[in-house]
Amino acid sequence: MSFLGFGKPQPTLAEKMAAAEQELEMITDMFNRLTRSCHNKCIPTDYKEADLNKGESVCLDRCVSKFFDVNIRVSEAMQSQSQAMRGAQGGSGFGA
Repeated sequence: MSFLGFGKPQPTLAEKMAAAEQELEMITDMFNRLTRSCHNKCIPTDYKEADLNKGESVCLDRCVSKFFDVNIRVSEAMQSQSQAMRGAQGGSGFGA
């Protein structure tokens, strides 16, 4: 708890562990979706060679890049929408 009960309370160890576990699950899920999506798009089901060919490699590079670009854009849009909602809620308080 903070000094004299003012301010934001500090998270407990259990809360920190739960947050870390949730973050790890989110990262694992994102990695699995990325892998599945780009593999299905860029790698044919009938393997002819053990190594990636040039076309497959380029496709994977572009797919991963686009996946992260979209992920960043969606995250930014969600953050700005969340901030706008908080701003709208905050503006309806006393004195407004």
